[in-house]
Amino acid sequence: MTKSPPSPDSATPAAAGLPEPALAAQAVARVLQPLARLMIDHGLQLPSMVELLKKALVQEAQATYGLADKGSSDTRIALLTGVHRKDVRRLREAPVSAEPAAPLVPVAASVVARWISEPRYLNADQSARALARTPRRSKAGEPDFTTLVAEVSRDVGARAVLDELERLGVVERRGGDHVELKSSAFVPHEGLLESFHFLAASVSDHLSAAVHNLAPDRTGPLMLDQSAFSQDLSAAQAAQLQQQARRLWATALKQFLQTATVAEQRSQGEQGPRRRVRFGVYFYDSLQPEAGTATPEPPGARKSRRRK
Repeated sequence: MTKSPPSPDSATPAAAGLPEPALAAQAVARVLQPLARLMIDHGLQLPSMVELLKKALVQEAQATYGLADKGSSDTRIALLTGVHRKDVRRLREAPVSAEPAAPLVPVAASVVARWISEPRYLNADQSARALARTPRRSKAGEPDFTTLVAEVSRDVGARAVLDELERLGVVERRGGDHVELKSSAFVPHEGLLESFHFLAASVSDHLSAAVHNLAPDRTGPLMLDQSAFSQDLSAAQAAQLQQQARRLWATALKQFLQTATVAEQRSQGEQGPRRRVRFGVYFYDSLQPEAGTATPEPPGARKSRRRK
């Protein structure tokens, strides 16, 4: 299997380019396939999706393509997006609806992230140590779950976070006084709302990175967006590769979170606008198309590739 192309140097200047509607349409058609399955699985039909697409087009045009000091008129947005001007006006004037909230998800995920990356919460073999629920239940000098939560957020109580992590199947209580992490990453076993929250956040950011790299007027550096693939595999070998991918991710995740913890601490005293980052990985296994029906890869690609 050949390697993915190396990541471009972050200092690589953006090349001037023109929009490529035909190539974009081909890419969108492929991206829409798993979205179509999500729609069918969860009862979303075409009219509601058309309305969501119109709303997204109007919001993005208004937020990203407005004229300096002038914003965007309904007519300009209609020209940019193809959405009828009456719909543009209706969508711009519509009250903002509250999205279903998952208030504990960010805090709970951050608690697990700190648990598996902060040396004080790790065993000698770098696994997450079991924690006493409260300082009163811990031995002198040992960390506890209540302190861990307080280091992440003082707005949410440790009991609420523990109940949520337990409900999601991420932790379990041991002997009533201690809490044990069941996995090395925040992977909810329960909680549909949380699962949809992570789907939206992860896929949106991944796609945003790819769209940024392909923007005709891109001025910033390319963002990391790579993957590798292999084919002609038996089911057993594909399963082994998935286990290997999980092991590699667990190692990379711990290293990244340790670095991110230091970066957050160093950023506290710095001035200027704040940034957020997301670093992720995915693994997908499916039946291979019959010979002659496989989707052609770009010129020069063999057994790996995703851009940048």
